Amino acid sequence: MNLIGSTPFHDMTPFLDMTLFHDRMNRLFENTLHRLPGEADGMSTWVPAADIYETDENLVVTSDLPGVDLKELDVRVENNVLSICGERHFERTVENEKFHRVERLYGRFERALALATPVDADKIQATYQDGVLRICLPKAETAKPKRVQIGKGQLIPFRRRRAASASRA
Repeated sequence: MNLIGSTPFHDMTPFLDMTLFHDRMNRLFENTLHRLPGEADGMSTWVPAADIYETDENLVVTSDLPGVDLKELDVRVENNVLSICGERHFERTVENEKFHRVERLYGRFERALALATPVDADKIQATYQDGVLRICLPKAETAKPKRVQIGKGQLIPFRRRRAASASRA
């Protein structure tokens, strides 16, 4: 019986595991401390989920923000920290409504994500479609990997040093 999932040894990255653990613990405490189950108004603090991945040229961030008006979004990069701020409003569309339960969260949110790689702030692009914010952050030239060109040349012979006692003899 296999109780613990196995991962190939080469895929195990302790820092990634610790980062994932840290993020999950933060979410657990944010959800527990800021939101009580079955709150009637849904106006507690919420933190939208975000995914970050890296290509050779860019960092890409996607975040689910359903029901948030584009005019309510503010995206900034400062000191290599990406900040996403906004607000989702609770809309009362039914007269004399008597809600039994409001589980979707509304109100102001703010998300700050430390970027692992320096980015070129002047070339950042963001799109917002169907409730999904996608931010493409081009890496700064200094952060991009550089290929070292190896030229043909004369081989340098390897010479062994003689032991000090052998050279005196």
